[in-house]
Amino acid sequence: MDKAVEKAIECIWERYGERLSLAEMARSAALSRFYFAHRFRNETGTTPGRFLAAVRIHHARLLLLETAMSVAEISSAVGYGSLGSFTSCFTAGVGVSPGRFRRLSRTGGFALPGPRPAGRSGPGTGAVAGTISLPEGRGNARVYVGAFATPILQHPPAAGVVVDVPSGRPTCYRLADVPEGTWYVHAVGVADGVGPDPSSRRNPLVGRHEAVPVTGDAITSAAVRLHRPRPVDPPVLLALPDLEPPPDLTGSGCPVIGSRPKAAV
Repeated sequence: MDKAVEKAIECIWERYGERLSLAEMARSAALSRFYFAHRFRNETGTTPGRFLAAVRIHHARLLLLETAMSVAEISSAVGYGSLGSFTSCFTAGVGVSPGRFRRLSRTGGFALPGPRPAGRSGPGTGAVAGTISLPEGRGNARVYVGAFATPILQHPPAAGVVVDVPSGRPTCYRLADVPEGTWYVHAVGVADGVGPDPSSRRNPLVGRHEAVPVTGDAITSAAVRLHRPRPVDPPVLLALPDLEPPPDLTGSGCPVIGSRPKAAV
């Protein structure tokens, strides 16, 4: 990873609760603001400000799950000066409000997110299809793959499916009814380890295919290779159900599980 960008990302993860400006992030990378923003976007796929916002919402999710802090206290702790702004940003990225996120996390009520409203990107729809590959040394994985408007995996998806991916061979996926436009293909999953007790070493995995154009009645190809989350990867914001890896997979290696997401929570 670009060393200057790496320093800036470290700064973001350490100081996300502060009023961190673009100038301060650029100083941490020892670059001018313009050159820093350019290099940061080339490396991460998104702007420094959006990356910082994603880190803040990521930490807010953790605080909602792991502490008894109020939503107002969490809003302040992750760097928001306004509870209303925090609630709006959290809901827009995660798909549910902070309070509802906390309640659903306790009851296991998360469902697969529904698609974005029809017509947002034009009247026509196409499809995106390709393969999902796991890194070496991973067991079977259950993966959510979807088409999103931004380089950050956040609400809402244009389309999404859950795919069971066997260890050692790529698996096909197909996203149907994707509105015309330009979309990023994101994948997030959980894979078993290997050995006597593979479930004891489960690994979160992420992957992304850069923006692809979708046109009506056409299929766009986009292969996604998953990897362990890296500092350069923006946090996953979208609320998803637990993705338990399947215990056993047989067949050709290209079964697609499901065609449309369930209704949004």
